[in-house]
Amino acid sequence: MSTIGEALVAGLRARGVDVVFGIPGVHTIELYRGLPGSGIRHVTARHEAGAGFMADGYARVSGKPGVALVITGPGVTNILTPMAQARADSVPMLVISGVNATATLGRGLGFSHELPDQRATVASIALSSVRIESADQLAPCLDQAFSLMTTARGGPVHIEVPTDVMRLECPAQPAPQAPAGHPAPDPAQMVQAARRLGAARRPVILIGGGARSTHAALRALAERLDAPVVQTANARGMLHGHPLCVPASPSLDAVRALLHGSDVVLAVGAEFGHTEYDMYSRGNLPLPANLIRIDIDADQLARRPAELKIRADAGAALTALLALVPDSAGAAGAARAAATRQAARAELSPKMQQTLALLETLRRCLPGAILVGDSPQAVYAGNLYYDHDRPGGWFNSGIGFGTLGYGPGAAIGAAIAAPGAPVVCLIGDGGLQFSLAELLTAVDERLNIVFLVWNNHGYGEIAESMRGAGMPVLGCDPTPPLLEPLAQSFRMPFQSIAADCAVLAGALAVAPHRVGPRLIEIRVD
Repeated sequence: MSTIGEALVAGLRARGVDVVFGIPGVHTIELYRGLPGSGIRHVTARHEAGAGFMADGYARVSGKPGVALVITGPGVTNILTPMAQARADSVPMLVISGVNATATLGRGLGFSHELPDQRATVASIALSSVRIESADQLAPCLDQAFSLMTTARGGPVHIEVPTDVMRLECPAQPAPQAPAGHPAPDPAQMVQAARRLGAARRPVILIGGGARSTHAALRALAERLDAPVVQTANARGMLHGHPLCVPASPSLDAVRALLHGSDVVLAVGAEFGHTEYDMYSRGNLPLPANLIRIDIDADQLARRPAELKIRADAGAALTALLALVPDSAGAAGAARAAATRQAARAELSPKMQQTLALLETLRRCLPGAILVGDSPQAVYAGNLYYDHDRPGGWFNSGIGFGTLGYGPGAAIGAAIAAPGAPVVCLIGDGGLQFSLAELLTAVDERLNIVFLVWNNHGYGEIAESMRGAGMPVLGCDPTPPLLEPLAQSFRMPFQSIAADCAVLAGALAVAPHRVGPRLIEIRVD
């Protein structure tokens, strides 16, 4: 008979898990006992935060929950930041941790890794935090966790197992319960929405990260309506190069003018968060009065006003609308989209336009790449305006929770989820110092990742904000590591280049078929 720890691993495999990220410890040995021979790949991070970011990147690219195994106490507190990032961006992440023996919990007896109340520590961030105390709780806990992660908005879920419970015998577990289906769109609301869209003369579609897997239905509906499609940062890549594509942030005046000049705006999977819609903190979120919102989450729909609110899966709703909406006549969608693209790009500063040209060089040299960003200036520029060529292939921590150190781990998870795709990690020298050691995980796993370090010798984005606020720059110049000897010690090829498009293209052309990661430094004045 297996133990609860072994049965938990078997339960993960039965629910489609094929990779977990983590660091083993004394308090999780019994969880690790079941991994050999399970068919689940274990990827060893250097820090629990790295394991969490790997699970995040894996989930975004694979479409399946990312799973992390961590020890009790410091393992849990270290992974709280990745869990908060996943909560902000609705990324399905399952964190399984140990916890001290049942009889010791909450008594303050001074055991190693002891927290006063570990579940309470996690509860403010996770969608759910539960403890398994007996074998009969195992299958229901796993079923609930996967249902929360896959049938609603998504986010982090936590399961903890006391060290004494992990070792208990566990009988054969029931087969996993199929998660409940996504909420189906209400037919009457679909008819109402279709009538409004069909009668519109200047429709606009606004797409958020909640709809990034619906690019085929989106394209068909946009062409049917002749409607420009504004893509927030988490939705970039869905209509690359299409005449109706507007790959620009709603924080830009040109995009706001397009939204307010429309007679109907269809917003799908978009939360209208300030980091995307009011990046400059002007206090005027662009919420058109003629708004139709589609979202899978009822709470999210309740947070912002709209003329029509439809709770439904984005793909199902777009498909239903496509069957109901007639062809548009005279919407001039391509012309409106082109004018908005031109005006939005012109709003970027000369420095940002130079940075955008570097991003477009990356896209040209590595078609279909997954560009995973941390929070360097290049990522902020791209979040404002950049047309990527892979659906779901542009994501970063520059919006939402805004975590520094996110990029390396998330790029590793992305590379494992899509082994045939080029992966680039865009990170600043400041952010790199948060999670530098995770590059060795990429070395261990022989992952084809280009770590592109935007080296401006400090926290350049923060320094610019301080200058803009009229104050002295303070604390923004941490000394970066010497990247060439660092790369040598990490057994990674290294190049240092100027911030020039032709030079970047030449660097990317070096050893394109090499197996394993490499490090390229872009020197920024």
